[in-house]
Amino acid sequence: MSKMPIITHSDKRILTSESLALEYGASIKMLNNNFANNQKRFKEGKHFICLTGEQLRTFKREYENLGIAPNINRLYLWTEKGAWLHAKSLNTDLAWDAYEKLVDEYYHVKSNVVPLSKDQALVTVLRTTADLVEGHESIVKEQAELKQLINNVNHKVEEQITLDSGEQRRLQKGIASKVYDLCDDPQIRPRFFRELHREIKDRFGVASYKDLKRKELQSALRYIENWIPKKVS
Repeated sequence: MSKMPIITHSDKRILTSESLALEYGASIKMLNNNFANNQKRFKEGKHFICLTGEQLRTFKREYENLGIAPNINRLYLWTEKGAWLHAKSLNTDLAWDAYEKLVDEYYHVKSNVVPLSKDQALVTVLRTTADLVEGHESIVKEQAELKQLINNVNHKVEEQITLDSGEQRRLQKGIASKVYDLCDDPQIRPRFFRELHREIKDRFGVASYKDLKRKELQSALRYIENWIPKKVS
């Protein structure tokens, strides 16, 4: 995925038509035609945001580095769901691959600064305390108890850790590889992607593949490797 500036509107990441077309290997005209030919499907606020008037002027000032033409009086910004509709309309391998990367690496990228959970903070405090008391024979027992408590809390935290961005990408690559191995028809592949995602969520009892526990990653990869679609057209 090409390097692009982060653009947000109402605390949600969005993309300009120029950026989306570049990622999909398409032209602005192709995106405009998709929009014109499927206007009943595209819903403002859900799939796109249209800026005009003062909103557009404010956006231009905030993102002046985007090089938006000064004489433009209407600007379309695309949400994740809007990007999906465009990928569906273009229906090329490049567009679908780019869409997956956009979801993983742009629309849903988490902050690099992850706040400590209560349990993780407790582990840090206990480790510090254990280091302070180490070497004092009079409190060897207390030190041993602290270390045991650290081990117990560490185990609890490990049980709660979900996939990081690299592990999520590894899972997505496994899904894509399986679907492409099973199906050469670009019109059927989207259904296979949806079916496999749904079955992973059902099997592991999560709302999204991103909610998988880290300890479940290998099981999920094996499940993907052995997956067979329910109906093969």
